[in-house]
Parts: sequence; structure tokens; C-alpha cells
Amino acid sequence: MTSISLPSGSTIPQLGFGTYKTRDTAAAVTEALCAGYRHVDTAQMYANEAGVGAGLRASGLPREEVFVTTKLRNDRHRPEDVRPSLEGSLQELGLEQVDLFLIHWPLPTLYGGDFVSTWEAMIELAEAGLTREIGVSNFQPHHLDRLVEDTGVVPAVNQIEVHPYFTNDAVRARCADLGTVVQAWSPLGRGDEFSDPVIADVAASHGVSPARAILRWHVQRGDVVIPKTDSPERMRDNADLFGFALSEKEMAAITGLDTGESGRRGGHPDSFEG
Repeated sequence: MTSISLPSGSTIPQLGFGTYKTRDTAAAVTEALCAGYRHVDTAQMYANEAGVGAGLRASGLPREEVFVTTKLRNDRHRPEDVRPSLEGSLQELGLEQVDLFLIHWPLPTLYGGDFVSTWEAMIELAEAGLTREIGVSNFQPHHLDRLVEDTGVVPAVNQIEVHPYFTNDAVRARCADLGTVVQAWSPLGRGDEFSDPVIADVAASHGVSPARAILRWHVQRGDVVIPKTDSPERMRDNADLFGFALSEKEMAAITGLDTGESGRRGGHPDSFEG
């Protein structure tokens, strides 16, 4: 497994295990950790933090070996609600500290358009030691710029939708300028990209699954990925990313599949209200 440096100098494992809509979260997390994952991503909105905690404990791994991320609920953005929300997550997870706490969505049409005061409350959580790192999710360049201009604190991570049909390069470029690490959610799209002839050809040339070819593309672009699956077999396949490499031509071919906004599968951060 490879890791990426965060602005603080700490690191984040480049491959993580996503838990959105897992059927049996505790079992899935335990299985993923047994398969070699050392990074688990959850969120308050997923309502499965207790399962994540149970999976962590069942794995028997020392706490310091697993990077744990959770995210702020969309109805907990008011500054006075931020700390109690994380304290609740810690209780559910059975942890004293998470490694990364994210604002899940900017919600610019709610809370009077104010997500800066939410970020200021997040900064206080890091200073209090309840989370090692703070970041955001689904933030556009102008959202990021507003945070930095108003507080001077750069998010460690921006977790955004990225996959071959939606490369989201404008956001990735702004993150690179700021030194913010990009984490790709829905890195495999919705599975329909597996049958794309370009991806199928790249996968066949390396004797790997289409999913592994796509995940390798992400890794070589420098993003963190958090694929989700309930299948132990696919967990192991998805984790086997570091024994092969795509050529520059193959990388360019997959990147060229981008369809812009028409490829977006999730909500748009400028209008999404949770």
C-alpha cells in the first residue's frame, strides 16, 4: 500500500475502503482490513459508524495502523452543533480520535450560505485533538478559496466525485494549487464503465479486471480512492493495485473518456441540499 503526504506532514493511505450502503458494515470492514486495507471511510449520514467501530475492533489491529475518516452530517453545520456531532461519532466508533473529519457538503444554499463558520468550528476540533486532520468533501474551487481566504487554513483533503467519465479536473487542479489531497468517491462510477472498450482493452492488456484498471488509473494520477464492495473477492481484487502500471498512452486513453458535467452521477455542490 502507498501513502500520500498531507499538508501537515502526516500521511493518508492511498487506498481506502468505502462503507456507503454496506449491507453488514462490521463484517465488511473486518474483511477489508484482513485483505490489507488500512484506511476506512464512513460518514455520520451513512448511519453505520458503530459497525465501522465493531469491524475495527474485530480485526485486532492496533488503532494506529488504521486511518479512519468520518464526515459531518448536513443538518449539523451550525458551529454549536459541530463538536457534539463529532463527539457522537467518536462514541459510535469507540475511538478517542479520528484521523480525518470532513464537512460532507458545502450546502451554499442553506445556513445563509455560511460554511466558513462551520469550518472554523472544525479547526477548533483539530486544535482540541478530537481529529488529527480536517478537510472537506464536494467543495468546488470557489468554496475552497473562500475557506482559505477567510480562515487561512487549507483543507487537508477534498473528497470529490471522480471516475473516468467525470474526471473533475478543474477541482483537482485547484486542490493541487492549494496542496489539498484529492480523494475520489465513486471511483468506479456506477459499474457501467467496466464495459467501455477503452477500459476493457487496458484491463485485458494487463490481465486485470476493469475495476483494477480504473483504480490503477486513479492511483497513478495521485488521488486517494475509496472503492466499496460487500464481496471479499472484489475487496482483494480492488486492493491488488501495486504490482502493475499503466503506460502514458493508457493513462491518456482513460482520461480521454471524460464527458464533463454529463458524466456527473451525484449532486452538484452548488445546489445540493442533502
